[in-house]
Amino acid sequence: MAGRRGDWSRLDEADVRVRPGKGSRPRSKRRPEHADAVGAMVVGKDRGRWTCAVDRDPGHLVVAMRARELGRTPVVVGDQVDLVGDTTGASDTLARIVRVADRTSVLRRTADDTDAFERVVVANAEQLLIVCALADPQPRTGFIDRCLVAAFAGGLAPLLCLTKADLADPAPLLARYAELDLPAVVTRHDVEPDVLREHLADRVSALVGHSGVGKSTLVNRLVPDAARAIGAVSGVGKGRHTSTSAVALPLPGGGWVVDTPGIRSFGLAHIEPGDIVAAFEEFVAAAEECPPGCGHLGAPEDPGCYLDTVVEGGEATAGRLESLRRLLVSKAGADE
Repeated sequence: MAGRRGDWSRLDEADVRVRPGKGSRPRSKRRPEHADAVGAMVVGKDRGRWTCAVDRDPGHLVVAMRARELGRTPVVVGDQVDLVGDTTGASDTLARIVRVADRTSVLRRTADDTDAFERVVVANAEQLLIVCALADPQPRTGFIDRCLVAAFAGGLAPLLCLTKADLADPAPLLARYAELDLPAVVTRHDVEPDVLREHLADRVSALVGHSGVGKSTLVNRLVPDAARAIGAVSGVGKGRHTSTSAVALPLPGGGWVVDTPGIRSFGLAHIEPGDIVAAFEEFVAAAEECPPGCGHLGAPEDPGCYLDTVVEGGEATAGRLESLRRLLVSKAGADE
């Protein structure tokens, strides 16, 4: 033992061994610049893999994984991302997502009105196409109102699409939303949806609707090879498209429709009344004069609400205020 201690006394700095990964040098916070990265739009997600359209070209699809430096950064359909690695799109290749651009809009929901965890369903969509049948099933105006709330709060322009016009008159439902200046398109099964195509051309549009309202039929008309397109963007080429995932489909004339089959209702726990009022410019200034915590519903719920003065002063119609308060009631969970 003494001999070993003598040996140690003759060791110098050159004999020091450092275990790999255990050094004392601080890890650099610098990240690669990835100057050679290519831009793409996320069009599908499946099992930890994202399908991306390089330069929004539906013919150039690349499967990618999230780079380690992004950590748990959420990536959803519609996100604009930067890719590195093999971006040829060849079979059995995998690129990496190294950057996610700031979002211009988000379609969000919670599981219900008491769930604080919000889920981003679609990013960067320009408009929200709310599909509702006029009959079979009967229109659910509460669902439409909640979709409008989500659209206004998320920065999407809403567009109402009423299907099955051969079964019922659309006039009463259109009259309900007349004060909102809500653009609407009416379709029927025996007529091509050419007017709707004009509204969707060269834009990214998210589609929502209940089961049975004809949304799938509409998608198949807008995108004739929708089934094949879904198979192409569903992850790693397995052709699997779950009922809870969104998928972006290219329109033949330009633009994208994002089908969201998993959305049956919108939980609005993440939205504040002010988010809805912000979509009604004539009431924004008055809302700032309301008492703290005002829900802007008026008497008797909010007796001190200042929004009524806008109507009394002739700066807005009573119908406009009624429409705003109907959306606020919907957000509060008291809709139909």
